[in-house]
Amino acid sequence: MDFSFDADTESYRQHLRRWATATLAPHYQADDKAARLRPDLVPSMAEMGLTGLRIPEEYGGQGATAITAGMANEEVGRADFNATYVIINTALVGDILVRNASPDQCHRWLPGIADGSQIPCLCVTEPEHGSDAATLELKAIGDGDDWLLNGEKTSITLGLNSHRGLVLARTGGPGARGVSAFYVDLTDETIARSGFDDLGGRSIGRASLHFDNTRVTRDELIGEVGGGFASVMQGFDYSRAIIGMGCLGAAQISLEETLQWARDREAFGGPIGKLQGVAFPLAECATYLRGARHVCLEALWKKDNDLDHSAEAAMAKFWAPKLAAEVIHRCLLTFGHVGYSAESPLGQRLRDVIGLEIGDGTEQVSKLVIARSLLGRAYAP
Repeated sequence: MDFSFDADTESYRQHLRRWATATLAPHYQADDKAARLRPDLVPSMAEMGLTGLRIPEEYGGQGATAITAGMANEEVGRADFNATYVIINTALVGDILVRNASPDQCHRWLPGIADGSQIPCLCVTEPEHGSDAATLELKAIGDGDDWLLNGEKTSITLGLNSHRGLVLARTGGPGARGVSAFYVDLTDETIARSGFDDLGGRSIGRASLHFDNTRVTRDELIGEVGGGFASVMQGFDYSRAIIGMGCLGAAQISLEETLQWARDREAFGGPIGKLQGVAFPLAECATYLRGARHVCLEALWKKDNDLDHSAEAAMAKFWAPKLAAEVIHRCLLTFGHVGYSAESPLGQRLRDVIGLEIGDGTEQVSKLVIARSLLGRAYAP
């Protein structure tokens, strides 16, 4: 059993850390205050290969392993947590297209994702349908060889900024088999976008998208009619482990800053790290972070080796964001009034990671997946 990255991955990790520290970290808090996606963010990430990690080389991507994508998200999460959404979206949408789109569709769409010129988003959630996505209501009504989309998608990550969206729409009867997937041009004038004023993740442009007779062609249908739900849901498993790694990256850098604070800050005759009340909670944080990281990496390793990883990905998804919030909170309290100041990044990291306790699958959904894996569907909720 080898717990280390191979030489190429480790070299890329170190290169990413230097780049992210110099290029991303200085803008993290300013982008939050501006509540906008900085125009040069995605191009700069594309230059580092971060937008094409999971896209095959023949389509302009890196053809990287899931492990590498997770590691990259961890390093970016240390510097600018909100930039991790660019990796998550491009990896998830890119992977779904690679597995389900035709070769012609892949040649048309994947190079733009890989080079950063086309920002994708995933459009599943609706105002009345989040976790219960199989009951979604956005309609795709046949119109000759085309379809007309009518309805609303909400809470769409990068929804204000994306050029295209992978949209799940109802083309048939009730349930998952009545759902198809379309890769839609979101610049169409029949689509209206409205953003949210959020607690965290303010620079990622979370939005609602309103479709009013938006025409999509057969060339924009991904896979078969009625096959959209299954094709999209399969992509969530490993992407949830990538999400976990980004959250843990934000928590790990917070812990490292706090450990240094515990060395530097003096009270009661010495550094506060000498006080068990300070040192022991930080020791617990380090232990839990190590365990959660191993769960994420196991899920990604299983993905790379074509092994079932649904349970491990669900464990990563519910535990890593929850743990990250707890660790960053502990770090903020250890800093005291210094950590509570808006000048410290700790408060923003805390606000930001909480968003992924909700997005891309709630804690309850993840535990349902785990319970069914442990007990069997006939014996689980």
